[in-house]
Amino acid sequence: MQSPYVREVVDRMELPDEVIIYDTTLRDGEQTPGVSFTPGQKLEIARLLDELGVQQIEAGFPVVSEGEREAVRRIAREGLDADVLCLARTLRGDVDAAVECEVDGVITFIATSDLHLRHKLKMSREEVLERVADTVEYAKDHGLWVAFSAEDGTRTEFEFLEKVYRTAEECGADRVHATDTVGVMIPEAMRLFVRRIREVVDVPVGVHCHDDFGLAVANSLAAVEAGAQAVSTTVNGIGERAGNAALEEVVMALEKLYGLDLGFNTEVLAELSRKVAEYSGIDVPPNKAVVGENAFRHESGIHVAAVLEEPRTYEPMDPREVGMDRRIVLGKHTGRKAVEAKLRELGVEPDEELVEEVLRRIKALGDRKVRITDSRLREIVKRVVESRGDR
Repeated sequence: MQSPYVREVVDRMELPDEVIIYDTTLRDGEQTPGVSFTPGQKLEIARLLDELGVQQIEAGFPVVSEGEREAVRRIAREGLDADVLCLARTLRGDVDAAVECEVDGVITFIATSDLHLRHKLKMSREEVLERVADTVEYAKDHGLWVAFSAEDGTRTEFEFLEKVYRTAEECGADRVHATDTVGVMIPEAMRLFVRRIREVVDVPVGVHCHDDFGLAVANSLAAVEAGAQAVSTTVNGIGERAGNAALEEVVMALEKLYGLDLGFNTEVLAELSRKVAEYSGIDVPPNKAVVGENAFRHESGIHVAAVLEEPRTYEPMDPREVGMDRRIVLGKHTGRKAVEAKLRELGVEPDEELVEEVLRRIKALGDRKVRITDSRLREIVKRVVESRGDR
Protein backbone atom coordinates (compact mmCIF):
# COMPACT_ATOMS: atom_id res chain seq x y z
CA MET A 1 0.00 0.00 0.00
CA GLN A 2 1.62 3.24 -1.18
CA SER A 3 1.66 6.36 0.97
CA PRO A 4 -0.81 8.95 -0.36
CA TYR A 5 1.91 11.59 -0.05
CA VAL A 6 4.35 9.56 -2.13
CA ARG A 7 1.61 8.91 -4.67
CA GLU A 8 0.82 12.61 -4.92
CA VAL A 9 4.46 13.52 -5.50
CA VAL A 10 5.19 10.67 -7.93
CA ASP A 11 2.09 11.50 -9.97
CA ARG A 12 3.63 14.90 -10.69
CA MET A 13 6.95 13.45 -11.82
CA GLU A 14 7.97 12.84 -15.41
CA LEU A 15 9.75 9.56 -14.83
CA PRO A 16 11.54 7.69 -17.62
CA ASP A 17 9.46 5.10 -19.46
CA GLU A 18 12.19 2.54 -18.78
CA VAL A 19 14.97 2.32 -16.21
CA ILE A 20 17.94 0.07 -16.95
CA ILE A 21 19.80 -1.53 -14.09
CA TYR A 22 23.47 -1.97 -14.93
CA ASP A 23 24.77 -4.04 -12.05
CA THR A 24 28.42 -3.82 -11.08
CA THR A 25 28.59 -6.40 -8.28
CA LEU A 26 31.18 -8.36 -10.26
CA ARG A 27 33.38 -5.32 -10.84
CA ASP A 28 32.91 -2.49 -8.31
CA GLY A 29 31.46 -4.91 -5.78
CA GLU A 30 34.55 -7.07 -6.07
CA GLN A 31 36.70 -4.01 -5.40
CA THR A 32 35.51 -4.19 -1.79
CA PRO A 33 38.69 -4.61 0.27
CA GLY A 34 39.34 -8.32 0.83
CA VAL A 35 36.80 -9.56 -1.72
CA SER A 36 37.78 -11.70 -4.69
CA PHE A 37 35.37 -13.90 -6.65
CA THR A 38 36.54 -16.94 -8.57
CA PRO A 39 35.51 -17.17 -12.23
CA GLY A 40 33.01 -19.88 -11.27
CA GLN A 41 31.50 -17.74 -8.52
CA LYS A 42 31.23 -14.80 -10.89
CA LEU A 43 29.38 -16.95 -13.38
CA GLU A 44 26.92 -18.15 -10.73
CA ILE A 45 26.20 -14.59 -9.64
CA ALA A 46 25.82 -13.47 -13.25
CA ARG A 47 23.26 -16.22 -13.88
CA LEU A 48 21.21 -15.08 -10.88
CA LEU A 49 21.42 -11.45 -11.99
CA ASP A 50 20.17 -12.56 -15.38
CA GLU A 51 17.37 -14.59 -13.80
CA LEU A 52 16.37 -11.48 -11.85
CA GLY A 53 16.11 -9.57 -15.13
CA VAL A 54 19.01 -7.12 -14.85
CA GLN A 55 19.48 -5.64 -18.31
CA GLN A 56 23.24 -5.04 -18.15
CA ILE A 57 25.89 -6.86 -16.14
CA GLU A 58 29.30 -5.26 -15.68
CA ALA A 59 31.25 -8.51 -15.51
CA GLY A 60 34.64 -7.16 -14.54
CA PHE A 61 37.80 -5.30 -15.47
CA PRO A 62 39.69 -7.55 -17.93
CA VAL A 63 43.10 -5.87 -17.71
CA VAL A 64 43.35 -6.60 -13.98
CA SER A 65 44.43 -10.24 -14.31
CA GLU A 66 44.23 -13.38 -16.40
CA GLY A 67 41.63 -14.77 -14.01
CA GLU A 68 39.55 -11.66 -14.51
CA ARG A 69 39.73 -12.02 -18.30
CA GLU A 70 38.68 -15.66 -17.99
CA ALA A 71 35.71 -14.75 -15.82
CA VAL A 72 34.52 -11.98 -18.14
CA ARG A 73 34.94 -14.20 -21.18
CA ARG A 74 32.98 -17.07 -19.58
CA ILE A 75 30.11 -14.75 -18.68
CA ALA A 76 30.09 -13.21 -22.17
CA ARG A 77 29.86 -16.69 -23.71
CA GLU A 78 27.11 -17.86 -21.37
CA GLY A 79 24.30 -16.70 -23.64
CA LEU A 80 22.59 -14.54 -21.01
CA ASP A 81 19.66 -12.32 -21.85
CA ALA A 82 21.49 -9.43 -20.19
CA ASP A 83 24.10 -7.47 -22.11
CA VAL A 84 27.56 -8.21 -20.72
CA LEU A 85 29.76 -5.15 -20.21
CA CYS A 86 33.23 -4.62 -18.79
CA LEU A 87 35.20 -1.69 -17.49
CA ALA A 88 37.91 -0.02 -19.57
CA ARG A 89 40.14 2.93 -18.90
CA THR A 90 40.44 5.44 -21.72
CA LEU A 91 43.20 3.34 -23.25
CA ARG A 92 43.11 1.37 -26.48
CA GLY A 93 44.72 -1.61 -24.78
CA ASP A 94 41.79 -1.84 -22.36
CA VAL A 95 39.37 -1.80 -25.30
CA ASP A 96 41.39 -4.53 -27.00
CA ALA A 97 41.08 -6.65 -23.85
CA ALA A 98 37.31 -6.11 -23.86
CA VAL A 99 37.08 -7.18 -27.50
CA GLU A 100 39.09 -10.31 -26.75
CA CYS A 101 36.62 -11.15 -23.97
CA GLU A 102 33.72 -10.95 -26.47
CA VAL A 103 31.63 -8.57 -24.38
CA ASP A 104 28.71 -6.58 -25.76
CA GLY A 105 30.04 -3.26 -24.57
CA VAL A 106 32.34 -1.25 -22.35
CA ILE A 107 32.04 1.37 -19.67
CA THR A 108 35.09 3.54 -20.26
CA PHE A 109 36.11 6.13 -17.71
CA ILE A 110 38.57 8.85 -16.83
CA ALA A 111 38.66 11.27 -13.91
CA THR A 112 37.61 14.84 -14.65
CA SER A 113 37.89 16.81 -11.40
CA ASP A 114 40.85 19.13 -10.98
CA LEU A 115 41.67 17.22 -7.79
CA HIS A 116 42.16 13.99 -9.74
CA LEU A 117 43.84 15.65 -12.72
CA ARG A 118 46.41 17.33 -10.49
CA HIS A 119 47.14 14.60 -7.97
CA LYS A 120 46.36 11.33 -9.76
CA LEU A 121 46.50 11.63 -13.53
CA LYS A 122 48.99 14.52 -13.86
CA MET A 123 47.11 15.48 -17.00
CA SER A 124 45.65 18.65 -18.48
CA ARG A 125 42.01 19.07 -19.37
CA GLU A 126 42.94 19.05 -23.06
CA GLU A 127 44.66 15.70 -22.66
CA VAL A 128 41.57 14.28 -20.97
CA LEU A 129 39.37 15.39 -23.87
CA GLU A 130 41.78 13.78 -26.33
CA ARG A 131 41.74 10.49 -24.43
CA VAL A 132 37.95 10.46 -24.25
CA ALA A 133 37.59 11.09 -27.97
CA ASP A 134 40.18 8.53 -28.99
CA THR A 135 38.90 5.72 -26.75
CA VAL A 136 35.21 6.16 -27.47
CA GLU A 137 35.84 6.27 -31.22
CA TYR A 138 38.16 3.27 -31.01
CA ALA A 139 35.61 1.23 -29.07
CA LYS A 140 32.80 2.13 -31.46
CA ASP A 141 35.02 1.23 -34.43
CA HIS A 142 35.35 -2.23 -32.86
CA GLY A 143 31.59 -2.70 -32.74
CA LEU A 144 31.12 -2.17 -29.00
CA TRP A 145 28.26 -0.49 -27.20
CA VAL A 146 29.88 2.32 -25.18
CA ALA A 147 29.03 4.17 -21.99
CA PHE A 148 31.31 6.94 -20.77
CA SER A 149 31.80 7.71 -17.07
CA ALA A 150 33.36 10.94 -15.85
CA GLU A 151 35.03 9.72 -12.65
CA ASP A 152 34.54 12.19 -9.78
CA GLY A 153 32.09 14.03 -11.99
CA THR A 154 30.17 15.44 -9.03
CA ARG A 155 33.28 17.40 -7.98
CA THR A 156 34.05 18.65 -11.49
CA GLU A 157 33.29 22.18 -12.67
CA PHE A 158 30.37 21.85 -15.03
CA GLU A 159 31.86 24.05 -17.75
CA PHE A 160 34.57 21.43 -18.29
CA LEU A 161 32.27 18.49 -17.62
CA GLU A 162 29.96 19.68 -20.39
CA LYS A 163 32.89 19.56 -22.84
CA VAL A 164 33.76 16.04 -21.70
CA TYR A 165 30.23 14.70 -22.10
CA ARG A 166 29.73 16.45 -25.45
CA THR A 167 33.01 14.98 -26.69
CA ALA A 168 31.95 11.49 -25.65
CA GLU A 169 28.58 11.90 -27.37
CA GLU A 170 30.05 13.34 -30.56
CA CYS A 171 32.46 10.40 -30.76
CA GLY A 172 29.64 7.88 -30.54
CA ALA A 173 29.02 7.15 -26.83
CA ASP A 174 25.65 5.45 -26.34
CA ARG A 175 25.23 6.70 -22.75
CA VAL A 176 27.02 9.01 -20.33
CA HIS A 177 27.18 8.50 -16.58
CA ALA A 178 26.71 10.95 -13.73
CA THR A 179 29.30 9.55 -11.35
CA ASP A 180 29.35 10.32 -7.62
CA THR A 181 32.67 8.60 -6.98
CA VAL A 182 33.04 9.50 -3.31
CA GLY A 183 29.37 9.79 -2.39
CA VAL A 184 29.30 13.53 -1.74
CA MET A 185 25.94 14.34 -3.32
CA ILE A 186 22.59 14.94 -1.67
CA PRO A 187 19.34 14.12 -3.52
CA GLU A 188 18.42 17.67 -4.52
CA ALA A 189 21.94 18.27 -5.84
CA MET A 190 21.78 15.01 -7.80
CA ARG A 191 18.52 16.08 -9.41
CA LEU A 192 20.15 19.37 -10.41
CA PHE A 193 23.25 17.59 -11.72
CA VAL A 194 21.34 15.12 -13.89
CA ARG A 195 19.07 17.82 -15.30
CA ARG A 196 22.10 19.86 -16.34
CA ILE A 197 23.72 16.88 -18.03
CA ARG A 198 20.49 16.11 -19.90
CA GLU A 199 20.42 19.72 -21.15
CA VAL A 200 23.78 19.34 -22.89
CA VAL A 201 23.58 15.80 -24.33
CA ASP A 202 20.92 13.86 -26.21
CA VAL A 203 22.08 10.37 -25.25
CA PRO A 204 20.64 8.67 -22.15
CA VAL A 205 22.15 9.49 -18.75
CA GLY A 206 23.04 6.83 -16.21
CA VAL A 207 24.00 7.28 -12.57
CA HIS A 208 26.69 5.61 -10.47
CA CYS A 209 26.60 6.41 -6.75
CA HIS A 210 28.77 5.51 -3.78
CA ASP A 211 27.54 5.29 -0.21
CA ASP A 212 30.13 7.23 1.80
CA PHE A 213 27.39 9.26 3.51
CA GLY A 214 24.71 6.57 3.30
CA LEU A 215 22.96 8.32 0.40
CA ALA A 216 23.76 6.11 -2.59
CA VAL A 217 20.23 4.74 -2.96
CA ALA A 218 18.58 8.10 -2.27
CA ASN A 219 20.83 9.84 -4.79
CA SER A 220 20.23 7.13 -7.39
CA LEU A 221 16.46 7.52 -7.02
CA ALA A 222 16.79 11.30 -7.20
CA ALA A 223 18.67 10.85 -10.48
CA VAL A 224 15.77 8.83 -11.88
CA GLU A 225 13.39 11.56 -10.76
CA ALA A 226 15.47 13.97 -12.85
CA GLY A 227 15.32 11.71 -15.90
CA ALA A 228 18.25 9.33 -15.56
CA GLN A 229 17.47 6.17 -17.51
CA ALA A 230 20.03 3.82 -16.01
CA VAL A 231 21.17 3.07 -12.46
CA SER A 232 24.35 1.34 -11.31
CA THR A 233 23.92 -1.07 -8.39
CA THR A 234 25.61 -3.83 -6.44
CA VAL A 235 24.01 -6.72 -4.58
CA ASN A 236 23.84 -5.97 -0.83
CA GLY A 237 25.40 -2.58 -1.58
CA ILE A 238 28.95 -3.95 -1.48
CA GLY A 239 31.76 -1.99 -3.08
CA GLU A 240 34.74 0.21 -2.39
CA ARG A 241 34.82 1.89 1.03
CA ALA A 242 31.18 2.17 2.20
CA GLY A 243 29.87 0.51 -0.95
CA ASN A 244 27.46 1.34 -3.77
CA ALA A 245 23.72 1.70 -4.25
CA ALA A 246 22.12 -1.59 -3.18
CA LEU A 247 20.46 -3.44 -6.05
CA GLU A 248 17.62 -4.85 -3.95
CA GLU A 249 16.76 -1.45 -2.46
CA VAL A 250 16.84 0.42 -5.76
CA VAL A 251 14.76 -2.19 -7.57
CA MET A 252 12.06 -2.49 -4.89
CA ALA A 253 11.87 1.27 -4.37
CA LEU A 254 11.41 1.86 -8.10
CA GLU A 255 8.70 -0.79 -8.28
CA LYS A 256 6.86 -0.22 -4.99
CA LEU A 257 7.33 3.48 -4.31
CA TYR A 258 7.62 4.93 -7.82
CA GLY A 259 5.28 2.45 -9.49
CA LEU A 260 7.70 1.54 -12.29
CA ASP A 261 7.31 -1.92 -13.78
CA LEU A 262 10.83 -3.16 -14.37
CA GLY A 263 9.61 -6.60 -15.34
CA PHE A 264 12.02 -8.17 -12.84
CA ASN A 265 11.67 -11.59 -11.22
CA THR A 266 12.16 -10.08 -7.77
CA GLU A 267 11.65 -13.42 -5.98
CA VAL A 268 15.31 -14.08 -6.85
CA LEU A 269 16.59 -11.22 -4.67
CA ALA A 270 16.94 -13.16 -1.41
CA GLU A 271 18.84 -16.02 -3.05
CA LEU A 272 21.06 -13.57 -4.92
CA SER A 273 21.79 -11.70 -1.70
CA ARG A 274 22.73 -14.89 0.16
CA LYS A 275 24.97 -16.06 -2.68
CA VAL A 276 26.88 -12.78 -2.83
CA ALA A 277 27.21 -12.72 0.96
CA GLU A 278 28.59 -16.26 0.90
CA TYR A 279 31.09 -15.66 -1.89
CA SER A 280 32.18 -12.21 -0.71
CA GLY A 281 32.47 -13.20 2.93
CA ILE A 282 30.50 -10.09 3.89
CA ASP A 283 27.48 -10.92 6.04
CA VAL A 284 24.20 -9.13 5.41
CA PRO A 285 23.29 -7.05 8.48
CA PRO A 286 20.08 -8.33 10.15
CA ASN A 287 18.47 -4.90 9.77
CA LYS A 288 19.37 -4.64 6.06
CA ALA A 289 16.43 -3.37 4.01
CA VAL A 290 14.58 -5.88 1.80
CA VAL A 291 16.86 -8.92 2.32
CA GLY A 292 18.04 -8.63 5.93
CA GLU A 293 17.09 -11.37 8.41
CA ASN A 294 14.91 -8.93 10.35
CA ALA A 295 13.21 -7.31 7.35
CA PHE A 296 10.08 -9.42 7.85
CA ARG A 297 10.51 -10.60 11.44
CA HIS A 298 8.15 -9.42 14.18
CA GLU A 299 8.41 -9.70 17.97
CA SER A 300 6.47 -6.82 19.49
CA GLY A 301 3.08 -8.03 20.71
CA ILE A 302 1.20 -5.11 19.21
CA HIS A 303 2.90 -5.59 15.84
CA VAL A 304 2.43 -9.35 15.76
CA ALA A 305 -1.27 -9.14 16.56
CA ALA A 306 -1.76 -6.67 13.71
CA VAL A 307 0.40 -8.59 11.22
CA LEU A 308 -1.45 -11.83 11.90
CA GLU A 309 -4.69 -10.00 11.11
CA GLU A 310 -3.39 -7.98 8.12
CA PRO A 311 0.32 -8.20 7.14
CA ARG A 312 0.27 -4.80 5.42
CA THR A 313 -0.07 -3.09 8.80
CA TYR A 314 3.66 -3.53 9.41
CA GLU A 315 5.00 -4.82 6.10
CA PRO A 316 5.35 -2.42 3.14
CA MET A 317 5.67 -5.37 0.75
CA ASP A 318 4.92 -9.08 0.72
CA PRO A 319 8.07 -10.95 1.77
CA ARG A 320 7.41 -13.58 -0.90
CA GLU A 321 7.91 -10.90 -3.56
CA VAL A 322 11.60 -10.80 -2.72
CA GLY A 323 12.04 -14.46 -1.83
CA MET A 324 11.82 -13.92 1.93
CA ASP A 325 9.55 -15.41 4.63
CA ARG A 326 7.60 -13.78 7.41
CA ARG A 327 8.83 -14.85 10.85
CA ILE A 328 7.17 -14.42 14.23
CA VAL A 329 9.89 -14.15 16.87
CA LEU A 330 9.34 -14.83 20.57
CA GLY A 331 11.01 -12.76 23.28
CA LYS A 332 10.42 -10.23 26.04
CA HIS A 333 8.17 -8.11 23.76
CA THR A 334 5.97 -11.05 22.77
CA GLY A 335 2.19 -10.99 23.22
CA ARG A 336 -0.53 -13.64 23.46
CA LYS A 337 -1.30 -13.68 19.73
CA ALA A 338 2.28 -14.57 18.87
CA VAL A 339 2.35 -17.42 21.37
CA GLU A 340 -0.95 -18.77 20.08
CA ALA A 341 0.33 -18.63 16.49
CA LYS A 342 3.63 -20.34 17.33
CA LEU A 343 1.90 -23.07 19.33
CA ARG A 344 -0.34 -23.85 16.39
CA GLU A 345 2.77 -23.99 14.15
CA LEU A 346 4.08 -26.69 16.49
CA GLY A 347 0.80 -28.61 16.36
CA VAL A 348 -0.23 -27.64 19.89
CA GLU A 349 -3.78 -26.40 20.44
CA PRO A 350 -3.46 -23.35 22.71
CA ASP A 351 -5.73 -22.86 25.70
CA GLU A 352 -5.76 -19.78 27.89
CA GLU A 353 -3.86 -21.31 30.80
CA LEU A 354 -1.17 -22.81 28.55
CA VAL A 355 -0.69 -19.57 26.64
CA GLU A 356 -0.37 -17.50 29.81
CA GLU A 357 2.24 -19.77 31.40
CA VAL A 358 4.25 -20.17 28.19
CA LEU A 359 4.16 -16.39 27.71
CA ARG A 360 5.34 -15.81 31.29
CA ARG A 361 8.30 -18.14 30.82
CA ILE A 362 9.20 -16.64 27.44
CA LYS A 363 9.29 -13.13 28.90
CA ALA A 364 11.41 -14.30 31.84
CA LEU A 365 13.91 -15.85 29.43
CA GLY A 366 13.79 -12.78 27.20
CA ASP A 367 14.75 -10.57 30.13
CA ARG A 368 17.86 -12.74 30.45
CA LYS A 369 18.60 -12.31 26.73
CA VAL A 370 17.89 -15.97 26.02
CA ARG A 371 16.92 -16.55 22.40
CA ILE A 372 13.65 -18.45 22.00
CA THR A 373 14.13 -20.92 19.17
CA ASP A 374 11.49 -23.41 18.05
CA SER A 375 13.30 -26.18 19.90
CA ARG A 376 13.43 -24.11 23.08
CA LEU A 377 9.73 -23.33 22.72
CA ARG A 378 8.95 -27.04 22.43
CA GLU A 379 10.89 -27.62 25.65
CA ILE A 380 8.98 -24.83 27.40
CA VAL A 381 5.64 -26.26 26.26
CA LYS A 382 6.68 -29.75 27.36
CA ARG A 383 7.58 -28.53 30.84
CA VAL A 384 4.39 -26.52 31.21
CA VAL A 385 2.25 -29.46 30.11
CA GLU A 386 4.11 -31.82 32.48
CA SER A 387 3.73 -29.37 35.38
CA ARG A 388 -0.04 -29.33 34.78
CA GLY A 389 -0.22 -33.10 34.61
CA ASP A 390 -1.51 -33.14 30.96
CA ARG A 391 0.02 -36.10 29.29
